[in-house]
Amino acid sequence: MAGKKKEITLQITINNQEHWEETLSSKGLIVVDVYQAWCGPCKTAVSLFRKIKNELGDDLLQFAVAEADSVDSLEKYRGKCEPTFLFLAIKDEALVEEEEETAPLLAQTEDDELVPADKSCTVAIIKPDAVAHGKADEIIMKIQEAGFEILANEERTMTESEARDFYQHRAGEEEFQELIQFMSSGPCHVLIISKPGEEEDAVPAWREFIGPTDVDIAKKEKPESLRAQYGTEVLYNAVHGSNDRQQASRELAFFFPNFQASHRTTEEAIPGNPERTLALIRPEILKSRKDEVLQSIRDAGFSIAMQKEVMLTEQQVQEFYTEHTDEDYYPALVEQMTSGPVLALALVQEHAVSHWRNLLGPTDITKAISEAPHSLRAQFSPKDSTINQLHGSSTTEEAEKEIHFFFPVEHTLAAIKPDALEEHRGEILERIQGAGFTISQIKETSLSREMAEEFYKEHKGKPFYDQLVNYMCRGPCLMMILSKESAVQEWRALMGPTDPAEAQKSAPDSLRSRFAKSILQNTVHGSSNLSHAMQKIQFIFGDIDLERSIEESFGKTTLHNTPGDTMHSDEMTDSAASAGEADKEQENL
Repeated sequence: MAGKKKEITLQITINNQEHWEETLSSKGLIVVDVYQAWCGPCKTAVSLFRKIKNELGDDLLQFAVAEADSVDSLEKYRGKCEPTFLFLAIKDEALVEEEEETAPLLAQTEDDELVPADKSCTVAIIKPDAVAHGKADEIIMKIQEAGFEILANEERTMTESEARDFYQHRAGEEEFQELIQFMSSGPCHVLIISKPGEEEDAVPAWREFIGPTDVDIAKKEKPESLRAQYGTEVLYNAVHGSNDRQQASRELAFFFPNFQASHRTTEEAIPGNPERTLALIRPEILKSRKDEVLQSIRDAGFSIAMQKEVMLTEQQVQEFYTEHTDEDYYPALVEQMTSGPVLALALVQEHAVSHWRNLLGPTDITKAISEAPHSLRAQFSPKDSTINQLHGSSTTEEAEKEIHFFFPVEHTLAAIKPDALEEHRGEILERIQGAGFTISQIKETSLSREMAEEFYKEHKGKPFYDQLVNYMCRGPCLMMILSKESAVQEWRALMGPTDPAEAQKSAPDSLRSRFAKSILQNTVHGSSNLSHAMQKIQFIFGDIDLERSIEESFGKTTLHNTPGDTMHSDEMTDSAASAGEADKEQENL
């Protein structure tokens, strides 16, 4: 019982401005977990804090949690979607001495020393069912025999809160609560594993080794896999593996925060990790040689993740090329960049930044032609122009800022409608996550008639209005805020045309093509533009300052879409555009 009491009092709770000011009057180092009311404190850090507190055993070190919405001084931290910790040092002589003693411990933990920066790593979990049956050591031996290197092995029992946070991306699934209870039912082994001496990524190698999620399928198709040997059913399938690099990165941060921090300083921390870079095709060759340039990009092995054709204003050019405003060529650059549409491309490839810049050649056209005649700038140099026609980011940091300028992170409202929620919830959520969306908010709700009428008020007076309202009130919907670069357009493309018959012809892989029954029962809802998305988000989720959190995260002016912009995701077909026209008319019903 004494242990539990210590666990409860490890972090003091700050729930108003007065308490905040009282806390600041105390001496020492205070580590404050600033959280949002909708998600609660970061429970995963508590064990690390407890370890530090127990080892130091000094009253000068304190831990606290504070809800941003309840403390006026924390206003600027409201609306953030990531864990935020404040380190507040109120110094005196004793604290200075304490800092000298604790700095090495805080700066260099076991996790920091575990893994060299050149390894491809992923998280593996031996679940409570396998541990309870005494199979953990046997599974670990098989992992090592298969050529995996175990870089960390921690036995831990997750709390329900930790399990809920870890599996937040599966919150909409019917078995979610059962999964949470199972994963918090007993100890499990959490491992960091890598595949040394091989170029292959550890993530797919591990997933291949553990086998399909469904144990019956695993036994039939992959009888030598871990799940076939040790699992009993889908939920009790013995082991867990990250789905992809992005999920592996999040899971490493969840269980081993110091390991994750040391590996996010560069894109090259994980071998083969693809980079993104921004490419611009300027007006003069865009109108005459666009297809040739795009083919050269594909021939060089780049994937085009996003592309957007847009007319820039002088102000936007100035914002983008701030560091060039004092150069002699700047007036000619502005004139060139505003003379017609520009095509912005987000290119993806291993070492994309350096590869693209090498492919471009020198910025000076004369030098490019004489010194690098096979470079793209030499091949696509226009007559009588001093400005080269292709742009590339200089560094990975610059690339992300420039990509965000042209493709700002957006939020859109998405809904799984009553019929689809009952029949296809899991499949639709899997498609959403597979398309790279972040589900920033999610809740299942039943719309009253009044709410449904307000939600679809723009359709009032149309022939289908009453039928639509009645349909949306017949059962619960799953409401989500989806976040991604160009989220509005990307979600509309994933949904497909409003009419499922049209969707089957023009967008056969879309959600409506696969799951919709009719124009009315067409599976999903999505906003037609960013303004409409923000209105519907506020209606369903209340005042969430999502736009502010974007600007604070990136710290740079972004190029928001205007009615004249055209935008396409990689391999987005003309059918998506036709779907967009239908959706504008019916607002995705």
